[in-house]
Amino acid sequence: MDRPSSAIRNGATAGNQRPPPAGGGPRFLGWLSLPFLLVIWQVAATLLASRFLPGPLEVVAHVAHLARDAHLVADFGRTLGRAAMAFVAAMTLGTLLGFLLGRSRVADRLFGGWIVVGMNLPAIVIAIICYIWLGLSEFALVLAVVINKTPLVTTTVREGVRNFLAEYDELAEAFRMPLLRRLRLVLLPQLLPFLLAAARTGLSLIWKIVLVFEVLGSDGGVGFRIGIFYQFFDMKGILAYTSVFIIVVMAIEHGALRPLERSILRWRPDQR
Repeated sequence: MDRPSSAIRNGATAGNQRPPPAGGGPRFLGWLSLPFLLVIWQVAATLLASRFLPGPLEVVAHVAHLARDAHLVADFGRTLGRAAMAFVAAMTLGTLLGFLLGRSRVADRLFGGWIVVGMNLPAIVIAIICYIWLGLSEFALVLAVVINKTPLVTTTVREGVRNFLAEYDELAEAFRMPLLRRLRLVLLPQLLPFLLAAARTGLSLIWKIVLVFEVLGSDGGVGFRIGIFYQFFDMKGILAYTSVFIIVVMAIEHGALRPLERSILRWRPDQR
């Protein structure tokens, strides 16, 4: 009798133990990743010796040359402005729709098909339709990005709302919390991880979509300038703009998104 009971206890104890963390390795390897890529790039450019693959040193020199031109700053300013407007609009609209669909089964059944269609419509089709209907305008470009991005945010938020714990709702009812207080203390903390996931994935998509739409039709921006470089087979210009774009995206990721995530989710054990 002792042997089975001890086995059960051992199994229960083993089941409660957390698995060892995945990964490992020295932290400095993360800092060596991008320099290692630059070394590979430089070696490949040296071996090929082709004008279609300039080395990183040539690209850096060309970035400095373009920085003296007004186009570089203006193009990135326009692209960042469009991405910011589309991001705020898509996050706001997607959060409201996701909350509604997650809370109401009737609304979810009625409009769930719309979300599926929106997620599977090619972005290029949405852009072309908006440009035909509204012309090659700033509003048409931003609207096309919002239409393409909102279904993804809606789906993520809807899943987050569906994962709300009923016990917390019952607690809020027992304490007769007002709506705003319930939203701040009960609903929003449960939804924040899903909002952050939607923001990170959505921002990475918005960058790409804005650039593609700028190539299709705009009077400025990073995508517009890259389209001009493409017409003249100017690989140095394409790689220069791409390099600056990557630096901007990495700065936003490590300088804004990750610190914000750590600050908001500092109460979670995996963030300590």
